[in-house]
Amino acid sequence: MIEINDLRFKYESREEFALDGINLKIKEGEFVAVLGHNGSGKSTLAKHLNAILLPSGGKVYAEGIDTADLSRLTQLRRLVGMVFQNPDNQIVASVVEEDVAFGPENLGVPPEEIRRRVDFALKTVGMYEMRNSAPYNLSGGQKQRVAIAGIIAMMPKYIVFDEPTAMLDPSGRQEVMSAIKTLNREHGITTLLITHYMDEAAQADRIIVIDHGKVIVDDTPQMTFANVALLKKLGLDVPQVTDLMYRLRGEGADIKYNKLTVDECYDELVKVLGKPKK
Repeated sequence: MIEINDLRFKYESREEFALDGINLKIKEGEFVAVLGHNGSGKSTLAKHLNAILLPSGGKVYAEGIDTADLSRLTQLRRLVGMVFQNPDNQIVASVVEEDVAFGPENLGVPPEEIRRRVDFALKTVGMYEMRNSAPYNLSGGQKQRVAIAGIIAMMPKYIVFDEPTAMLDPSGRQEVMSAIKTLNREHGITTLLITHYMDEAAQADRIIVIDHGKVIVDDTPQMTFANVALLKKLGLDVPQVTDLMYRLRGEGADIKYNKLTVDECYDELVKVLGKPKK
């Protein structure tokens, strides 16, 4: 697991702590979403998980590896991969499959194993048919999937996604979220998703809400989004269907509003209003 003990971090340019006493455990195989308004500390937290940033206080461990132990940095980054907002900043080659092979080559992986990993990674994200394409000809969603494939090819057990869909249109977001869920559900890769899209967070097993460098909520999506008033107070939203149900309840409807999907919303409305007439 990843274990975070009393993590504190302060940027030199700021007086206040960006992270102030974070305690978390992320178990193998989990899909965890992290929410928070801009400046809350969520991206700062993400960058601590593979030593892009080092703690000002406290400790972060990935399967027992202290992230502050720079003698084990290569081992740590094989274990914990990172995917960022802008895929153009992670794509380094002029051909898709060469880009995906870049990481394993730098780790000294044998050529036969690199070929296997590249094919596996591209098939996992649905980009195998585009393996000989030039990245600059791809859409934003396709580029991000190539960037994810490059991390998969390094065979990490954990992948941290730092707002990977922030620069994408709805179609690209859907492509990337499908790839992320496949990694987690079908291949067992532990996933930490930093996002400001509530519908993406609703697909996780667990949601962590951070505000002013502290963990405010750590619960299931159903329980987290049921606390609509708290989330709005923190400057966050809720999934559209949850907001609809919350507003209807505010108008006096006797319905439950901890619903996350259109189907759940429909079923709850049918209970109250009955089935629509044909």
